[in-house]
Amino acid sequence: MDIQREYRAKLTVAEQAVKMVKSGHWVDYSFATAQPILLDKALAARTGELWDVKIRGGLILNPLAVVEGDPSRKHFCYNSWHFSGYERNLSDQGLCDYIPMIYRNKPLLYRKSLDVDVAMMSVAPMDKDGFFSFSLTNSASKAISEKAKTVIVEVNKNLPVACGGQENCIHISEVDIIVEGNNPVLPVINPAPITETDKKIAKYIMEQVKDRSTIQLGIGALPNAVGTMLAESDIKDLGVHTELLVDAYMILTKAGRITNKYKNIDKGKAVWSLCVGSQELYDWVNNNAGLASYPINYTNAPQVMAAIDNLITINNCVEVDILGQVTSETSGSRQISGTGGQLDFLTGGYMSEGGKSFICFHSTFTEKKTGEMKSRVLMSLPQSSVVTNPRSQAHYLVTEWGMADLAGRSVWERAERIIGIAHPQFRDELIKGAEKLGIWRRTNKIL
Repeated sequence: MDIQREYRAKLTVAEQAVKMVKSGHWVDYSFATAQPILLDKALAARTGELWDVKIRGGLILNPLAVVEGDPSRKHFCYNSWHFSGYERNLSDQGLCDYIPMIYRNKPLLYRKSLDVDVAMMSVAPMDKDGFFSFSLTNSASKAISEKAKTVIVEVNKNLPVACGGQENCIHISEVDIIVEGNNPVLPVINPAPITETDKKIAKYIMEQVKDRSTIQLGIGALPNAVGTMLAESDIKDLGVHTELLVDAYMILTKAGRITNKYKNIDKGKAVWSLCVGSQELYDWVNNNAGLASYPINYTNAPQVMAAIDNLITINNCVEVDILGQVTSETSGSRQISGTGGQLDFLTGGYMSEGGKSFICFHSTFTEKKTGEMKSRVLMSLPQSSVVTNPRSQAHYLVTEWGMADLAGRSVWERAERIIGIAHPQFRDELIKGAEKLGIWRRTNKIL
């Protein structure tokens, strides 16, 4: 096989490549930094000649030309697996629909249930053996390419090569069309600023982390605060098993806290599936043999996590109710992000020998319009809220007021513990709500 000859034979311009898309097709844009830029613009240029083209993507970080140029949605209908801030704004305008999923099932959904007529995804440049790295987005990239009738890769020289793992690359023989062009700078999400409240919450979690623990950090200021405090601690020989690789892991590794030496599986490797962060993080990923990129059905599989001792999982949420139900993705009926892998890690962390799963949140927020302080601990979730984590799967909830272990607790015990970590200003009101539900015992301790 002459790899270079095959490369040249499959190489074309974006305008020619997108002619593979027909009206009524399902097109896939992959996820996050794998979003095709050149192909998206070329496809948008065909708006007048195409109808009812359905597009799947997720965590999109650059504007979508097919959406921006078609506010009627008659030509292109965009759907997202997980909202970024950009997609949230599109949804508010009626220009984006959410696709519910549990993240670990995403490859299975493609292989078992979905049609893909054309897959378009950005990849790193081909290596000497004919492989294109899926780079910062493994997730379900292999499953998408396997299911697609036509596979188009957009080569981006700015994308790093991610070491495997599994399913972290695609061979030229599996690709139908290759597109090159002016490579856009990669979108970055720099670490969120850490507040004093974040530090208070992180302190509670820090007390639960010990030498040789394996950690999973979600995105946002709270997980970043934990990572920062761990880097400044004397904790040793941490491991990594995560869906999302963020800057905190790089900081911890450079500080000597992460070694992956004592993991039960994938010893010596930091396991991850998706990476979003700073340019420094992307540079760190490039050909880093200490990192192993896996598809999401491996990183997020509870049975895999169960094989890892002392797995500590740390994630954020939006609101909780006194029954222990958690929403991490909606505000009422408004979709904010997505289920993602939170329920996966909540489950897997508890299954791990010595493992613990933490859902963290500030006890209050300030209403932007009125300046009024409101509680994130509620008697019941707002109408149309989506329950990300059911009460039956709850473990630790953490606010700046403390930590509530809900595992195996009755409804009155849950109410007591959850109200105990609410802001003191709202506790009397929450107790009255618990009384109305018949889950408040007179023998409960005074909060």
